[in-house]
Amino acid sequence: MIMPYSSGKNQTTHIDIFSADISKPLALPYADNGIQAGFPSPAQDYLNESIDLNRELVKHPAATFYGRVVGDSMIEEGIEAGDILVIDRSIEPADGDLSVCCLDGDFTLKRIKLERDRVWLIPSNESFDPILVTPDDRFEIWGVVTYTIKHNRRPRKNRPTIR
Repeated sequence: MIMPYSSGKNQTTHIDIFSADISKPLALPYADNGIQAGFPSPAQDYLNESIDLNRELVKHPAATFYGRVVGDSMIEEGIEAGDILVIDRSIEPADGDLSVCCLDGDFTLKRIKLERDRVWLIPSNESFDPILVTPDDRFEIWGVVTYTIKHNRRPRKNRPTIR
């Protein structure tokens, strides 16, 4: 399903939204002892555990969707165009949640700031201003983002490979 999205700069683009299909397990080898992000530790001789990404990432299948990020309003949180969002519509939004919001028919990804009598949509890019939701706006928090899946391998140009 393609949902309209406005970047706020008089550009119209889109967000691709897909239903989560967890009818089949997605079991992959899993380093159950962890992977050091600090000093290296001895490598495991083999991976004897597996993890089902469908069960790990999707807690409410009937209410979970995937969306691909378009735009750069959240880049200071490391969320970039092309990243895939896991969006759960069954979660009650809380102050500070990363959410997919529908504002006047357009979808946007922002942190929500819930105050007693108002709602703010907070970007993570200094080029974008926070958005105050007014009573005149048609507004809905469409879903709460539970995970961001990103492609970490960057394109390499004329770099030798290590052998």
